Amino acid sequence: MARDWARVFASVVVIVLAVGSTTGASVLEDMLVAPSDFPSVHAEKLIRELNLFPKELDVVNGRDGVGAGGDGKRITERKFVFPNLVGVDSGVSVEDLGHHAGYYKLKHSHDARVFYFFFESRNHKDDPVVIWLTGGPGCSSELAMFYENGPFSVADNMSLVWNEYGWDKVSNLIYVDQPVGTGFSYTSDKRDIRHNEKGVSDDLYDFLQAFFEEHPKFVKNDFFITGESYAGHYIPAFASRVHQGNKAKEGIHINLKGFAIGNGLTDPAVQYKAYTDYALDMGIINQAQYEKINKIVPACETALKLCGSDGTVSCMASYFICNTIFSSIRALAGNTNYYDIRKKCEGSLCYDFSNMEKFLNQQSVREALGVGSIDFVSCSPTVYQALLVDWMRNLEVGIPALLEDGIQLLVYAGEYDLICNWLGNSRWVHAMEWSGQKKFVDSAEVPFEVDGSEAGVMKSYGALTFLKVHDAGHMVPMDQPKASLEMLIRWTQGKLSSAAEEDAVRLVADI
Repeated sequence: MARDWARVFASVVVIVLAVGSTTGASVLEDMLVAPSDFPSVHAEKLIRELNLFPKELDVVNGRDGVGAGGDGKRITERKFVFPNLVGVDSGVSVEDLGHHAGYYKLKHSHDARVFYFFFESRNHKDDPVVIWLTGGPGCSSELAMFYENGPFSVADNMSLVWNEYGWDKVSNLIYVDQPVGTGFSYTSDKRDIRHNEKGVSDDLYDFLQAFFEEHPKFVKNDFFITGESYAGHYIPAFASRVHQGNKAKEGIHINLKGFAIGNGLTDPAVQYKAYTDYALDMGIINQAQYEKINKIVPACETALKLCGSDGTVSCMASYFICNTIFSSIRALAGNTNYYDIRKKCEGSLCYDFSNMEKFLNQQSVREALGVGSIDFVSCSPTVYQALLVDWMRNLEVGIPALLEDGIQLLVYAGEYDLICNWLGNSRWVHAMEWSGQKKFVDSAEVPFEVDGSEAGVMKSYGALTFLKVHDAGHMVPMDQPKASLEMLIRWTQGKLSSAAEEDAVRLVADI
């Protein structure tokens, strides 16, 4: 490990010196005085260590005592009712509620089990199947389930309250703790930890195959992939993997219709250059600070080019160099919440998610879910560090092929998020080369209205839609629950992009 870090640091030195001594010295100085941005320290600062390799694998969901597969099945799940769920008749059956939790034994792993939740639609079983992936990397999708778009939220007294705007009102909703080591997912073999999007997307594809085999009545439903943050990496890779599997007729045909990225990290080369512009526009930094931090950009660009062609060491080096841009802005922002610059940073993740951890670590909840003694932790530094070699890779490159085949893409972003800001997302979407690029770029921006009020602005052409959401930060469904539910409804019904294009045509005609 020490040898690996030495090689990474040597690469950093070579890159920064290659772009000029002044810039190089500036980058090195910022890195050396900000050791919190080295991955091991940074991850520990943000999140507690995960019990990734539990000593006692007594997950009761599994027939073999270790999570899944004792009866030859790769997926083992149970229907359940959470304790302390307010507003549910005590006599309600698990069949009526349609809530499932399970473990999937990764097909191409040594000993890995991935945990998931599945909530059948409150409306109709023919509603789309929607899978949600939280980023991090290494953060549990239960963060979104309880604080953003899931069926319920956790009250201070540990009761669950129904979410009026939960996405399960209009879809059959899946949350997956992935990659392995995230949330309740675990392994007893370090070789199962994933380091790139191929490993992540292959695991998710295998999971989907097992899921639809377990739930054949949902196979015909439209299928959509959604998520946020580092899932800007996961989602395009996963969508490509599903599309590839369908074309090759590998197994069960998955009725993929679209994928949505919320405040994601997808094309770092474009998005990291947008940090200073966004920070200046929002008053986080001044002009002099803007010019100083921008001196780091040439070194970042050089490092990113090497990452694209070389691999692990150069990609680690690019992580260190390019994140100096963000860490410099963050230092100047003080205690500002970099997920929502309108707020102060409170707690290790700038939000207080402690109720979720308390709830999921209750014995009664564990028994309902069948997770045994596996500790639940919001985010895993082990997974975070393992994917640092993947961090600066460009996942935009696989998207045009999906658009050309008619797979719908929605990129949305809350306007007050710094870390994956709307400006950087807008720029990579506009810069993406595909057959509809010019018409998308030339299309007019139109309002996204909910209940007669403007909830955002969007533009659309063909299979591509970009939506900037007003009065929201990094977690749009948490900040604007009603608007995000309406967004999902219109998008999955094909009405979001069509309405945007019709409005754009009217706007041009009026001019």
